[in-house]
Amino acid sequence: MANDNSKSVTFAVIIGISLIFSSLVVANTFYKVKALDSSLSVTGSAKKVVVSDMGKWTGSFSRTVAQADIKAGYQQMAKDLVAVKKFFTVNGVEDKDLTISPIFMNEQYNYNSGTNEPPKYILQQNVEFRSADTKKVTELANKTQDLIQSDVLYSAYAPEYYYTKLPEIRVALLGEAIKDARQRADKIAESGGSKVSKLTQAAVGVTQLLPVNSTEVSDYGAYDTSSVDKEVTITVRASFGLN
Repeated sequence: MANDNSKSVTFAVIIGISLIFSSLVVANTFYKVKALDSSLSVTGSAKKVVVSDMGKWTGSFSRTVAQADIKAGYQQMAKDLVAVKKFFTVNGVEDKDLTISPIFMNEQYNYNSGTNEPPKYILQQNVEFRSADTKKVTELANKTQDLIQSDVLYSAYAPEYYYTKLPEIRVALLGEAIKDARQRADKIAESGGSKVSKLTQAAVGVTQLLPVNSTEVSDYGAYDTSSVDKEVTITVRASFGLN
């Protein structure tokens, strides 16, 4: 009989401890839920259309010569350079706005390895034009044919356009993105019967610099160089307290 009473006491103690532990778990759970409910995280964004203030146009001219004609090839490259400089001068470009590389020489790969043809070499020189006058850059890029008609083997890339004041724009848009996030948080909180208090945390997302009205985005950010008019977009992940 005493043994049965001892078992009953032990069982009661176990039940009591279990209830206490359960109440602590429940209390802790409610605390976490309440803590989670006391803040709200949203994403805000801001954008601005800008006009590129720097243009770049890169091209190159080349000659392919046999090994025995390398000296003559260099002489021809010198004549081509005179024609290239004349092209830019006629179109109102000063020498200081040009960056001209040395002549690069590479052996031309021979796909007919079974033949005994002597090796040939490609002589190439690069020309880069930079200007704050983006219209001038565009105009020159559309006149490549004039160089080709001068018997210069000129190959040009598409013009590139840049916006050099991007850091300043980022700072200005950051405040607008925070305001946008606050407005979104207000709407969400209002629908749940709460009110937004102060900003508790903010993380800036990547910057997207894309053509106007473009729908393309990148997780790592984007920088378009093909268009003169661009749209800068900044995103912010913001957390606000709730009352």
